[in-house]
Amino acid sequence: MSENTLISERMLEIIKAPQVSEKSTFIAEKNKQVVFFVSRDATKTDIKSAIEYIWKSQNILVESVRTINVKGKKKRVGRFIGKRSDFKKAFISLKDGKEIDFTAIKLFGDK
Repeated sequence: MSENTLISERMLEIIKAPQVSEKSTFIAEKNKQVVFFVSRDATKTDIKSAIEYIWKSQNILVESVRTINVKGKKKRVGRFIGKRSDFKKAFISLKDGKEIDFTAIKLFGDK
């Protein structure tokens, strides 16, 4: 495999899925940000380059990236105690007031 192919595959693995919830919709309207679930080992520069690479056809430019590590909740079923997986979220601010069109790309499958 060429180095270019490895880089593009890594870019596609960084962004897991957009977060669709009432809170993320409120953040998108108020602060012009988009919320994504990202891989746990991704840095802010990795996330920025991945967003710009995936949506380069829409000329999306990232202004800033904020990340948060969310600890999984402890859950109990009867006498058994388990734990949900930890995950990482990224809050993306876009330049020029643009919006990401999620319908134009078939990246996330059925998530």
